Order: sequence, then structure tokens, then C-alpha cells
Amino acid sequence: MSSSRKPPADVPEANAADERDLTIAPLVGPADPRRFTDSGIEIESSYGPADAPLELRQPGEFPFTRGIHPRMYRDRLWTMRQYAGYATAQESNERYRYLLDQGSTGLSVAFDLPTQLGLDSDDPRCLGEVGRTGVAIDTIEDMRTVFENIPLERVSTSMTINAPASVLLCMYELVAEEQGVHGDALRGTTQNDILKEYIARGNYIYPPAPSMRLTTDLFSYCRERLPRWNTISISGYHFREKGCSAVQEVAFTLANGIAYVEAALATGLAVDELAPRIAFFFNCHNDVFQEVAKFRAARRMWATIMRDRFEARDPRSQMLRFHTQTAGVTLMAQQPLNNIVRVALQGFAAVCGGTQSLHTNGYDEALALPSERAAKLALRTQQVLAYESGAADTADPFAGSYYVEALTNEIERRAAKLIERIDELGGAIAAIGFVTREIDESAWGYQERYRTGQDVVVGLNRFVEEDDDIPHDILRVDPDSERGQVARLALVKASRDEAEAKRRLDALRDVCAGDANALPAIREAVRARATVGEICTTMAEVFGHYVPS
Repeated sequence: MSSSRKPPADVPEANAADERDLTIAPLVGPADPRRFTDSGIEIESSYGPADAPLELRQPGEFPFTRGIHPRMYRDRLWTMRQYAGYATAQESNERYRYLLDQGSTGLSVAFDLPTQLGLDSDDPRCLGEVGRTGVAIDTIEDMRTVFENIPLERVSTSMTINAPASVLLCMYELVAEEQGVHGDALRGTTQNDILKEYIARGNYIYPPAPSMRLTTDLFSYCRERLPRWNTISISGYHFREKGCSAVQEVAFTLANGIAYVEAALATGLAVDELAPRIAFFFNCHNDVFQEVAKFRAARRMWATIMRDRFEARDPRSQMLRFHTQTAGVTLMAQQPLNNIVRVALQGFAAVCGGTQSLHTNGYDEALALPSERAAKLALRTQQVLAYESGAADTADPFAGSYYVEALTNEIERRAAKLIERIDELGGAIAAIGFVTREIDESAWGYQERYRTGQDVVVGLNRFVEEDDDIPHDILRVDPDSERGQVARLALVKASRDEAEAKRRLDALRDVCAGDANALPAIREAVRARATVGEICTTMAEVFGHYVPS
């Protein structure tokens, strides 16, 4: 390895080089004939029986390496869930209905940055950000508009929301109630994964302890009221977007999963009540073979963790169910039509790796939110994979490949070593600083490999053209949409029963000061038309705000 690489401060020098060899590709320059994955696994020129002794179980059998169902997509295709949302609730509703009309089989709601941070659109800190990276949701009226004329009993909805997840879930539940849909008919997922916010995204509100309380409160609430709802989507996607390697993605995601299970058990939930509703969310990069192996290794590891560490006995508790999104970080602003090929390769890898749902990125997303044309083409990519590629015809089509089996084994070995290191540090919460530094080092390695040409990116550091063929129809959010959102929020505040809203917020404050489940009080505050910002601010008065060290 390059001598310029330095270990994080809290890792003893004697162990640092060995740990880095397990997780990050070395810097060897473009002239070196060797080939490495981004995790530092050296790729041989060919593979045979000695590299991967085959002891394959059937799909649907523990440890589910080959998939969680015996026939996989022969019985049911993955959910084609296109991530979308921008500007106002009305505009996002139109995009969702368009995607459903085009054959999308699930919705995935992108929220704007103020909503993700628990801020209202009229907060001065939000100027210029309202509706930019997703849809602005301030009140139950916005949520009602987002899902207008969308039958919630027939669609599965994923909501990419974390710190304010409990608030948005209660809004969704009440909108469904207005449609006459009972909670036991609702299907979908709240991401609700706060740990990765401290590590990779920064969209946190409260310190870890109260944040974990809200996470587990949501687990208990859904067990009682929304039994088919996936209560958390433990996300490695954002670690990979920040720059981690495939091995790191598996290790850090599963380590966070362990922390959430431990937290839930500490509240009195039984493992086999909790675990069947846990889902995961992974990234998918261009190296098809490593990505397929990554998914296979993650399934096998989680099954073993749940059986051996937590003594889960229900097979559903041992199954790693996951959503996949193709890699935004691999999309290039240079020659953006090349991104169509990248997305197709990544989608193919996710399907061959056994994903349960999939989002494929628009080719223009390095430039802006996806245009309608790009969003439709991304969905059509999934449909071609489903009906034309043959990837859905048999379970685990790469099974028995000496190369893929060897990669699966090696990813598992290296990821297990990283989880051991996190355990030694006291678990995922105590190891936040360690994980962050590991990802930072990996991200730097990517950049250096691109800079030196060791890793080729077509159109960026090789086969470069002066004319990058930038599309002319990229999506531009109308600045007036922000002013309109602020005006609608003012109208809600002016027309509601102010005394009732205040009473419900005061009741929520009292609940947060005790140890009762916060979600019933949140639901009643939402019903009284309290805003996302008011509810989150009320909780922060008790919980405090997280300040990174």
C-alpha cells in the first residue's frame, strides 16, 4: 500500500495497515498490471475450484445467500419504486401519478432539505432550499395533496425521512384514514435510520439517545397500528455515496442494524416481533460482479447475526430484505448519456443480486433533479431488465461462478473483521467517529485513483470530449414555488384552532419528558394541524440538538 496513507488517530499503528488492506483499494498507479475492487480485493486473471469450494444451498434456505425466496422473481418481480419529489405537493403528486401510469409499482417520496431537518418552509434558514431536493411538507394538508387520487391501500410507499420520520409517518397514517384505509392495509417503509445521518449525511436534529428512542417508539407504534409497515430501512446507500467501499458498506450497514436490534430489545420488544419488519437499503455501483457478491454476502451475514447473536428463530427474522438504488455518485455531468449505460449495468447487478425493490437513477441527475423524460427512461430500464434481459428468469443466476463465489466469501470475511472492530469500540453508536474516518479515507482513495488514472471513468479521465452533449430539458424548480409554499403554510396557521394546536404541542412536550411512546402524541399534534417544524422544535426543547464534536 502507498506509504502516504495514514491510519485514523484511534487505531493503533500496528493494526492500521492490515485493516486498510481489508477495506480500500491500494494506490498503485495506472501502469500496475494488477486489478483490485474498490475494497482492495485483488482480482485474479481467472478462477477455479480451488478459489471457491462450492457448498451451495437452495434459494429460500438459510442463510439465504442465494435469495430469500425459492423462486425469486418467477413468483413476483421486485417493486419498481422510482424515487421522486420536488417543489410543491401538487407538482410531486403529478409526478407520482405519471410514474404509476407508466408502470411503476411503488412510490418513493423525496423530501426537501428543510423537511428532512424538521424545519418549516417559512424558517429564515430555509430560504432558497424549499422544494429543491424534494417535496416540501409542512402540514398534513401538504401530505394530503401529495397523495391525492392515489389509492394508498393499493400502493407501497417508501418515505426517505429520518430525524422527523415519526412525524411524517403519522401524517401518512392520517391521510390514509381520511381515504378510509385502515392501518393494517398500509404497506411501505420509513427510512427512520438516524445513525447514518451522524456518519454520512448530517440531517440530524436530536442527540443519538433520544433519536434512538424515537426510532424504537416507531417500531412499537407500527407493531400495534401498522403491522405491514417496514419500520426502518437501514441504509448503506449513503455511506457509499460519501465514498466508502463495498466491504465498508456491508460492514457499517450491518453494524448499525445490530445497534437498532439491541436498542429495540432493550425496550422490551421480542426479536421475532421486530426483525421481520426491518429492511435495508443498499447502493449499486458499476462493478457487476462485486455488487452481486456484496448482496449475497450481506444476506448470509445478516442471517447468521440474527440466528446466532440474537437467537431469532422465525426464518423471516433472519432474512435480509433490501431496496437498491443505483449509484448517484457514479453519474457524470460529462457526457451524461453515458449514465444510461451505467444505470442499466447497476440495475442488472441489483436484480442478479436479489433485490426486493429498485430505483434506477435518471441519466441527467448529475445536472439536476431528473426530468420527466429521464425518469421515464429510468423506469423503462427496469422494465427491460424484468421482461427482456433474462435476469429475472432464475434465482441467483451467478451462483456457482467461481469468481462470484470467491468474491462473496472474501467480502464476508473482510466485512466481518470490520464489524469485530466496531464491537471492540463499543458498538455502532460509540464507533461513529471511527466509521466516519474510515469512509473519509476511502473517499480520498477513490479521488486519487481517478486523478492518477488508475481507475478509468469514461468521459471524465479518459475518452474526454469538449462537447459533453448536455441535455436541454433538465428540470428547473420555479422560484415562485417557494413563495407559494410559504403562503400556503401561513394560511394553515391562520385558519387552524390555535389553542388546540398549542394544547397538543404541550402534551407532546410532556410525553417527551417522560418515557411513554411519543407517536400517539405526535399523531394528535398533526391532527390539530401543527407543523413539522413546530412538532420537531417542541421535541428539541426536551431532547436538545445534536452538535458534532
